[in-house]
Amino acid sequence: MNHAIRRASELALDETTVTALRAALKTTADEVVQAIIDEVPPYANALSGRMGATIRRAVRTALGHYLDLASGNATGGDGGDAAYELGRGEVRDGRSMDALLSAYRVGARVAWRCLAAGAVSAGLPAAEVAKFAELTFAYIDELSAASAAGHADELGARGRDQERHLEHLARDLLAGASPDVLLASVQRARWQPPLSLTAVLLPAAQARPAYRALDPSTLVLDDLPDATGVLLVPDADRSHLLRQLTDRTAVVGPARPWTRASASYARAVRARSLSSDIRDTEDHLPELVLSADVDAFADLRARALAPLRTLPVATARRLEETLRAWLLHQGRREEVAAALFVHPQTVRYRMSQLREMFPDLASPHRVLELTLALGLRVS
Repeated sequence: MNHAIRRASELALDETTVTALRAALKTTADEVVQAIIDEVPPYANALSGRMGATIRRAVRTALGHYLDLASGNATGGDGGDAAYELGRGEVRDGRSMDALLSAYRVGARVAWRCLAAGAVSAGLPAAEVAKFAELTFAYIDELSAASAAGHADELGARGRDQERHLEHLARDLLAGASPDVLLASVQRARWQPPLSLTAVLLPAAQARPAYRALDPSTLVLDDLPDATGVLLVPDADRSHLLRQLTDRTAVVGPARPWTRASASYARAVRARSLSSDIRDTEDHLPELVLSADVDAFADLRARALAPLRTLPVATARRLEETLRAWLLHQGRREEVAAALFVHPQTVRYRMSQLREMFPDLASPHRVLELTLALGLRVS
């Protein structure tokens, strides 16, 4: 209020003028509020009932403080504090800064019309009326500036709070929290749950830049262990998402119902542990299935391929490759030979060896076991 205080030092209204203006405070406040209701749509319903009475008292208080200032009896601090809190309150009530500044402009016009009429009627000299006008608009400008600061601070605080709640929600989702916990997190974060979420793993430094190109409802964390970031993308068009991540070192998990986002995340983590070249986990389902239980897979290979362990390493390797090709090509000798770059007679010879080692090679159970055992090499 420093500028208004300086203006007030140039104008000290006499007691007669101040008394006349104070007598009209209630009427002035009512006219200000009514004009705001009529001219600023966001306030059309907000200033009725109890809220309207509260606002009218606040306007009378501000005008009363203004008259104290104009008569040289106030320092100006209280008005600015109240205006600051008003700006914060407007955020909580869901109104924009544009609406609040419009209300100030309308209020300034109506307040000045009423105050000027009262001052002239009380005999304020014409030369002083101009100073009175300057003080009035300086005071209201500074009130609106204080409200704008309060509005901005509240928005900033709310933005930080919401960002914190969104991060907490993302952590709950990755941890596989219960539906009740997730719903509570959703409400705190004011986040609209989608049908599905797709987890994307990428280096932490790439998480925020990638996020900016995605749906704004995407959840993002960039402080996971090993400098890892994760995005939880709502209702993703998979092919479009993969194109958006073309220049990123990303692993894209499967789409899952939003409450099961942890499953998408877990698959992406496992895919990354298998190979640094995997981008789309949907393209590597066999490897992911066979690596789900590494110990079980190792046991299966050891049992299913035990007959080969009695042979020299080079021979065992050739027969294993032949058996894999034979299973893959469903026993079609010409195709097996082409895949191995050998003569069909070589395939016939090797398969004769394998049938001796695996007498039940035609058994569906043996075929299944060998298919699984030969599906992926493990180190």
